[in-house]
Amino acid sequence: MMLLGWIIVFCLLGGVLSVLAASVFLLLPESLRDRLLPHFVSFATGALLGAAFLGLLPHALVGHEGLDFHNLSLAVLLGLLGFFLLEKMVLWRHCHASHCEVHAPEDTGNRHRSAGALILVGDGIHNFVDGLLIAGAFLTDIHLGIVTSLAVAAHEIPQEVGDFAVLLHSGFSRAKALFYNVLSSVTTVIGGILAYYSLRNTEAVLPYVLAVAASSFIYIAVADLIPTLHEKVEVKETIQQILLIATGVGLIYVTHATLH
Repeated sequence: MMLLGWIIVFCLLGGVLSVLAASVFLLLPESLRDRLLPHFVSFATGALLGAAFLGLLPHALVGHEGLDFHNLSLAVLLGLLGFFLLEKMVLWRHCHASHCEVHAPEDTGNRHRSAGALILVGDGIHNFVDGLLIAGAFLTDIHLGIVTSLAVAAHEIPQEVGDFAVLLHSGFSRAKALFYNVLSSVTTVIGGILAYYSLRNTEAVLPYVLAVAASSFIYIAVADLIPTLHEKVEVKETIQQILLIATGVGLIYVTHATLH
């Protein structure tokens, strides 16, 4: 039961606390938020890639007898394709600005009215899967669970800032936007608890859960976050991006090394 406690606490960190941190960020002046958000995205990119390649994949590959590495690689590939399809269906979208092709509310039509609800549904599914991945990491190794949770929290904060902006543009008050975002983030805990009871006695499945978790982090970083970084081409901003990405990777590396 102690392990379940770890899972619940860190699912809360990756879900609810990320929403609350994003809500505090929204209290800043808009001009300051616009300047800081790209830096959060750069850091989150490094944290996600660091967690995938330095934490999740090594643990998936090592310590499991009879593991077929080809099948594990296939799981990563299928995970990447699966998240691509989910995003295509607009069930999973990480938007870091108030205006984008999928989320941007229009002046007329149903899209304006449905944008907020669509964000909440997508977030609920996304957070539920995050809970599954966090629990799978904890069931493999507590230290890996902590590193995975840190990576989830790192990318959740800039995402939630963008989601808050869409909800506000869709007509939600600040109070309602916060309430519904917190409500959708609770699915992280539900996913974590469900994974704890369904995966703890199926050790053979855990490497593939870690592989899918890694593919999730890689997909978010490469397909969603990095393209937004390419919108800034100035040398100074590029250097800042590289340094912040390296900081994200370095934090995961140091955290993983220290915990072990």
